[in-house]
Amino acid sequence: MTMGKAHVSAHGLIAGRYRILEVVHSETNCVCWYGEDVEAERPRLLTQVGLPEGTDEDTARRITARVLRRSETMGLLRPGRVATVVDAVTEAGTLWTVTEWIDGTPLGELITKKGVFSYVRTARIGLELLDVLEAAHAEGITHGEFSPGQVFLRAEGGVVVAGYGLVGATLAPRLTAPSYASPEQARDERVGPATDLWALGAVLYTMVEGRPPFRDRGLFEATLRSVDRLPLRNPLRAGPLAQAVQGLLRKDARERLSAPVVRDALARALREDPGTVGAAPPRPRLRGVCTAARHAGRSWSRRTLAAGTAMAVVTIGLAVLAATHRLPGTGSGGSSAAGTANRPPASVTASPPGGSAGGGPSRPSATATPPALPSGYHLYRAPEGFSVALPADWSRLRTTRVPGPAYRVTFGASGDARSLAVTYSERVGPDPVAVWRDEVEPGLKRTGGYRRVGEIRATTYQGRRAADMDWLSGTGEDRVRTFGRGLLLGGRRSFSLRWTTPAADFGAAVNRKALEVFLTTFRPGLR
Repeated sequence: MTMGKAHVSAHGLIAGRYRILEVVHSETNCVCWYGEDVEAERPRLLTQVGLPEGTDEDTARRITARVLRRSETMGLLRPGRVATVVDAVTEAGTLWTVTEWIDGTPLGELITKKGVFSYVRTARIGLELLDVLEAAHAEGITHGEFSPGQVFLRAEGGVVVAGYGLVGATLAPRLTAPSYASPEQARDERVGPATDLWALGAVLYTMVEGRPPFRDRGLFEATLRSVDRLPLRNPLRAGPLAQAVQGLLRKDARERLSAPVVRDALARALREDPGTVGAAPPRPRLRGVCTAARHAGRSWSRRTLAAGTAMAVVTIGLAVLAATHRLPGTGSGGSSAAGTANRPPASVTASPPGGSAGGGPSRPSATATPPALPSGYHLYRAPEGFSVALPADWSRLRTTRVPGPAYRVTFGASGDARSLAVTYSERVGPDPVAVWRDEVEPGLKRTGGYRRVGEIRATTYQGRRAADMDWLSGTGEDRVRTFGRGLLLGGRRSFSLRWTTPAADFGAAVNRKALEVFLTTFRPGLR
């Protein structure tokens, strides 16, 4: 049974601050809504999930804590690819998860309205989804609720996965559409990585066929029985993806294809027909929603948000990610200062939100105040026009400037092998992903031991277009890993953050926390 009615307070708000406006999509025991945080006056996505009868207060607290913890972990593993949960609350037997606005469209909605996807586009999206799932599995995290309703396709490309932390919190063995449950879930058995791979296969099947591999029979239990017992209907439109999809949908989890095999199959499908591309994803219905929300205040609705689209597009249409390969030492991967040997050079810039059209970074608006600093960090305000929280013993190590203006500031501490570089530029191109790929990566490839980790990922950061890239460089004990995020400003201006650590320690808890603090507290101007 699909949930259709929200449980709200007497004031019409969830937890006294979230207003729901319109259903985005609904699945079994799960409804996603367009909504608003009336205190912050910001758009949100709210997901409504029914909890088992008799869920006590302690259990509810554990559930909300798990949702927040899993979201935080996944956000650090794949920034921009996992929906950021900002709050989780329980009311009247219902779990509400509140996520930052996603500038995209649910995959389930696209399938319903647009029909089948080409196998080429399906393979591209499948590779991005597999990247997120593999990152989670490497940390021992199973999604367990993966379905088209948990996947959003951004307008500018790229996917965002929602729903981490919800498995086991709900009324039945499966939270969302039972058509995407694995046979082991249908039998209410333990879930694991193979469960997510089954669901990935079911999603890919649905994209190319226009229907799930096992249809929804109306009753939850009946659908689960069909998943467990009925044979798979062979896909007819999957082309070179057919064997991979069938291999993922094997009833016995031990016989399912492994993630590396699936990755090779999806990549091979792209190589077989590199000139074919699927239709571009439609522009999301509420493009520019943050801008519209700020202007509409507490009374904004979906129609109001849509009206803000044109203004939002004009505001950020020229926002781009910049590479600062023109700075000394960046084209060849060399460093211009002592103490940086074997560290990859800072070479990508991205712009701050809220910038003006004039030269140099602008001061942030009042709403750009950094959050409270965690213990062990201090807020550094740079005279160039940005601020960021740094570890207590860190300071500014060096500055590189070239005419333009453009500059790079590197932070660190004596004896600490890690570094953070902040770069500003006013010479950028229109596509953030292309800047990493075409302007930055060629220079990085000339450094010793360079290898990119995963794909270059389009994302949204502080309401602006951005892109992320991870890579390794150096050899032996000097091997380092760098995460780079470029933030777009517009008017050919941009900022970037690049976080570099010894490769073996990149995933350590203290380093994940540091990256989280940098991304959370960075602001493009002095207050």
